[in-house]
Amino acid sequence: MEIAVVGTGYVGLVTGTCFAETGNNVTCVDIDEKKVERMKNGEVPIYEPGLELLFDRNTKQGRLHFTTNLGEAIENAEIIFLALPTPPGEDGSADLSYILGVAKQLSFLIKDYKVIVDKSTVPVGTSELVHAALVKNLDENLFDVVSNPEFLREGVAVDDFMKPDRVVIGCSSDKAQRIMKRLYEPFVRQGNPIIFMDERSAEMTKYAANSYLAARISFMNEIANLCEKVGANVDMVRKGMGSDNRIGKRFLFPGVGYGGSCFPKDVQALAKTAEENDYDFKILKSVMQVNRIQKTVLVQKIKSKFGANLTGKTFGIWGLAFKPNTDDIREAPSLYIIDELLEAGAKIKVFDPEAMKNVEAIYGDKLQYANDQYEAVIDVDALIIVTEWSVFRTPSFKVVRELLKEDIIFDGRNLYDIERMKEQGIYYESIGRSTVEINQEITNS
Repeated sequence: MEIAVVGTGYVGLVTGTCFAETGNNVTCVDIDEKKVERMKNGEVPIYEPGLELLFDRNTKQGRLHFTTNLGEAIENAEIIFLALPTPPGEDGSADLSYILGVAKQLSFLIKDYKVIVDKSTVPVGTSELVHAALVKNLDENLFDVVSNPEFLREGVAVDDFMKPDRVVIGCSSDKAQRIMKRLYEPFVRQGNPIIFMDERSAEMTKYAANSYLAARISFMNEIANLCEKVGANVDMVRKGMGSDNRIGKRFLFPGVGYGGSCFPKDVQALAKTAEENDYDFKILKSVMQVNRIQKTVLVQKIKSKFGANLTGKTFGIWGLAFKPNTDDIREAPSLYIIDELLEAGAKIKVFDPEAMKNVEAIYGDKLQYANDQYEAVIDVDALIIVTEWSVFRTPSFKVVRELLKEDIIFDGRNLYDIERMKEQGIYYESIGRSTVEINQEITNS
């Protein structure tokens, strides 16, 4: 099939590359000339495990193309995916100007029948707005608008796209439904469903799914905070809850709150939709409030240990991305922690396997940037763990102790076993578990 993808951000590039991998001819279009030129030269502009291999294969085999010319991209396309940014406004509502702007351009460019697909996460009713923008200058027999929300997890997005749990398609046209079914059938050969529904329900499904997962995370963070008060261990509570098949094991890990490009934006947007429709969505308001507080819960622990004025103190941070296996720092808890520590007078050394350049673009010389995890703890007063990269899971505690000024770790991801930390003789505060005071019986492992 001939496909155009408008927008080569995270969703657009993964979408275009994966469709090319199943034999389709895909043209991706973007207004960023430098970015397009980089992609034409074989450079993947984002970090996502597994993407570079598919990108390289499909560009070399002539199925994946890039251009800045929208007319050129859509000329032969049967399906046009809109994978454009929908950033939150100050009031939390999604900014649809990019999508509606492209829809207006398409209304002058389309000459034969096309399926226009909203791939971006958009508020309920957006497909109707896109339809209205198109029909101003275009015969409505020449297009159908479809809602096809993405459910990609950064770090495993290629696997999520190639082997989806489900494909959700909002569609009112039999013709468009047949086309979309043919497009997605290669991805669901093992029997996972393609679920067709109306456009508004598809748009709501994406927001509902992400908001529910955000609520699970916030609930577990509240449980973790209460565990600290009553002397329970959240790790045990999580295992006890997760073994109930009505609940399941996923999204029950406590930590320093959720971040990224999806959960914060989608929860805000759904809350705004509720507000615009005179519905008081109390749970969502609480989810957002809990997450705001949780992002800096480690700072409160640090200040309890060192005092509110951190002038003269230096902290090492392991992990800057909002989650492992990505370089994405949008709404990352690390940024909130860094801001509060700097405000309190602290100096900070940081290390992340992929997100260092993105953080440096924000903070410049306000931070020290380490070449590896151990350099980040040389002569620091405490280590702070924010992102659960695999490389942080089994460090040499002997080396860490030798480099730290004081044997203190604040762990926002509960990476280490409590008993293990007792053996190491490290002061250790985590989330929802008891604090490990320094033990003089130190091992050398």
